[in-house]
Amino acid sequence: MGIASDLILVVLAGLVGGLIARRLNQPLILGYILAGIVVGPYTGGITVADVDRIENLAEIGVALLLFSLGLEFSLKQILPIKRIALGGTALQALLTIALGFAIGHFMGWPPLASLWFAVGIISSSTAVILKTLSSRGQLGTLSSRVMLGMSIVQDIAVIPLMVLLMGLDDAVFSVLSIFVPVVKVVLFVSAMLYIGAKFIPLLLKHVARWESRELFLLTVTGIGLGIGYLTYALGLSFAFGAFMAGLVLSESDYGRRALSDLIPVRDLFGLLFFVAIGMLLDPAFLLDHIGVTLGLVAAVAVGRGVILSATVRLFGFRNVIPAAVFFGMIPISEIAFILL
Repeated sequence: MGIASDLILVVLAGLVGGLIARRLNQPLILGYILAGIVVGPYTGGITVADVDRIENLAEIGVALLLFSLGLEFSLKQILPIKRIALGGTALQALLTIALGFAIGHFMGWPPLASLWFAVGIISSSTAVILKTLSSRGQLGTLSSRVMLGMSIVQDIAVIPLMVLLMGLDDAVFSVLSIFVPVVKVVLFVSAMLYIGAKFIPLLLKHVARWESRELFLLTVTGIGLGIGYLTYALGLSFAFGAFMAGLVLSESDYGRRALSDLIPVRDLFGLLFFVAIGMLLDPAFLLDHIGVTLGLVAAVAVGRGVILSATVRLFGFRNVIPAAVFFGMIPISEIAFILL
């Protein structure tokens, strides 16, 4: 059955993993990732035949997760935290790059490899943070807005840094290679805020008149994935475009309805994403290098946590927010799987 049998296996494995995680009062994400390890290519027994196709479908899951995040995370919520989201993230990124480079130097890696590692650990996983906050009913709190705002800006900031490192790899680095991606981001965001904010709600208003839930859902999904593909074609992040589409749509009269209809589709493809992450993990390799692996994980987790919590405290956030950021933003972004 090809891809169909793989999808059935992934969904059933995710279901079992999710049930076990729920039974143990653990996040569903943990169950999905462990399910991915079990059905991945590095373990025996029944495994997924075509991992690449599942990973491609998982990219849609990331896009839909961030599209729904945009629908929930309106511009009105971002404005109060713009200082920490922009200035705080910039400071955190610089300090994290220094941390990553120092770890790479300590491990004896070449300078360029250390830089790749440093950039790879800048971003927290917006998808994991969103799913965790959502499952615990904590979306909308100040700490959740700080975490999600910083995480989104982290993902945006990584784009020109990736281009910079690619330029260094090819020994053809120029200021233009950094300037072009930044200009693309600025132009795209401006177009979405001024043009997309006018035409997308008009399109949904027209479709809503037909009183067809199926057509409305298809239109909403098409908008999120279509704009995501547009940013991908421009050399930017697929998920970034989907998030911007959701953010623009959240300010319209149809934002709540769009989110409500999208949730089942988002959760199904989101499962594919988290199971796909588990498929990337090789248990045998981890066991053979358990000391180095645990050391790196501890150094990155604690180092990033200290930097993140200190940054939000520096920007005036007190009470439980620094601690929430310390623990809540530990998961590394899916971008790291591409970089590293």
